[in-house]
Amino acid sequence: MDKLSSEGLQSDERFAESFVNHRAGSGKGPLKIQQELQQRGIAKAVIRQYLEACSVDWLSQAETARVKRFGGNPPSDSMEKSKQSRFLLNRGFSSQLISQLLS
Repeated sequence: MDKLSSEGLQSDERFAESFVNHRAGSGKGPLKIQQELQQRGIAKAVIRQYLEACSVDWLSQAETARVKRFGGNPPSDSMEKSKQSRFLLNRGFSSQLISQLLS
């Protein structure tokens, strides 16, 4: 790995950028992406850099994931709201963003 890195063939930065774009494109939230990158040994500073640099509207991303799973209608009762909230939390969206979306 050291040899590959020194030759510029392996880069945590390029990997993080590609990973963020791919996972965001598949409907994952920033918390989930951050956790997955940390599990792969990417430094927190690099993760933060690419999550902040990506041009994803996380609120829109969460809404798209919610609509894809539950349809276009907002939650009708507290039980449905809890169900949708858990789904979005598991996808890696923050509770603040979820509250904003489901309010």
